[in-house]
Amino acid sequence: MTNTSESPHPSLDQFFETAHAFHRTAALKAAIELDVFTGIGEGADTADVLAQRCHASERGMRILCDYLTVIGFLNKTGKRFALTQDSAIFLDRRSPGYVGAALEFLLSPAQTEAFRDLAAVVRKGGTIMRDDGVVAPEHPVWIQFARAMAPLMTLPAECLANLLVAGSDEKWKVLDLAAGHGLYGISVARQNPNANVVALDWAGVLTVAEENARAAGVTDRYRTLPGSAFTVDYGTGYDLVLLTNFLHHFDAATCQTLLGKVYAALKPGGRAAILEFIPDEDRISPPVPAQFTLMMLASTPRGDAYTFSQYEGILRDAGFVQSELHPLPPTYFRAVIARK
Repeated sequence: MTNTSESPHPSLDQFFETAHAFHRTAALKAAIELDVFTGIGEGADTADVLAQRCHASERGMRILCDYLTVIGFLNKTGKRFALTQDSAIFLDRRSPGYVGAALEFLLSPAQTEAFRDLAAVVRKGGTIMRDDGVVAPEHPVWIQFARAMAPLMTLPAECLANLLVAGSDEKWKVLDLAAGHGLYGISVARQNPNANVVALDWAGVLTVAEENARAAGVTDRYRTLPGSAFTVDYGTGYDLVLLTNFLHHFDAATCQTLLGKVYAALKPGGRAAILEFIPDEDRISPPVPAQFTLMMLASTPRGDAYTFSQYEGILRDAGFVQSELHPLPPTYFRAVIARK
C-alpha cells in the first residue's frame, strides 16, 4: 500500500507539523488543566470572560483558544468560541463521555519517557527503560491506567459484551485476565445476569475494579484473584476468558504460553475473547492500530500489535480449534473470538 496523501508538489508541511506535534499535546493538556472546554460549554465563550473563569491572562487564553481552533478542537465566530461536537462530548467535564482524565495516563512518565531516545530503542529492538518498562511486575502505572482510562474503555467494553452476550442469560463462569479497571468483565456481568466474573490483576489494581463493580451493582457476582496472569492458578470450568488490551505487551511465544494456560482453564466449547488494536495484514492500516506497534516497541521488551493471521496461528498452536475476527465499530478495536 502506498501513501495516497502525497502532494503533487514538494512541501515541508508534514515535516513542520510532525516536528511541532508536541505543541498540540501541550495545548490540549493546558486546556484540560485550565478547564477551557467546560468553561466554553457553560457560556464563557470569549477570551476575556474565559480568562476570568479559568484564572488566566486574556492574552494567553486568546492565543490558546485560537490555536485550539486551528487544530480542530474549537470553532470560532468573530470573537466567540464554541465547542465542536467531539469536544462537547469528550472534553466538557460535565459530559458523561468526558475523557480528559485519560491524559493522566497517556502523558505519564511511563509513557512519555519511553520515547525519550527512540533511536536507541530502534537499535535495541525494544524498550530501554529499566526493569522491562511497563511490563515489570506490579508497575504502579497500571493503577493510574485503571483510574484514568476507564472512561475511554466504557464504549469498547459495551461493544464487546454485546458481541459476546447477544441476549444470553445462561449461567457463565467468566475470567477477566489483567482486568485493570474491570469494565470488560463488569459489562458482561451487567448484560448477562447469570454471569459470575473472576477478575485477575495485581492487588492494587483490583481495588479500582472492585470500586467499579460496586458502582455497577454486580459485586454479588464479582470476585478478585490477585497476582500475575502467568503464575496464578486460574482454576477450571470457565465458559469465557477475557484478554483485553493485554497480549500486545508480549512476544508471540509468550502469548502462546499464556493462551495455552487459558485453553486449559476453559470448559469444552468455551471461548477466549481477545480485544486489541489489530492492524490489517499490510501492518500500515487502519492508522490507529497500525501506529500502536510503535508504542509497544518503545515501552515493552518484545510487545507488538499483531494481525489477525498472527493471532490465528498463536491460538491454533495453543490448541484452539476456531478463531473469528470481529470489528467493534465505532471503536478502533477489533475482537478475536476463539473456541476450545
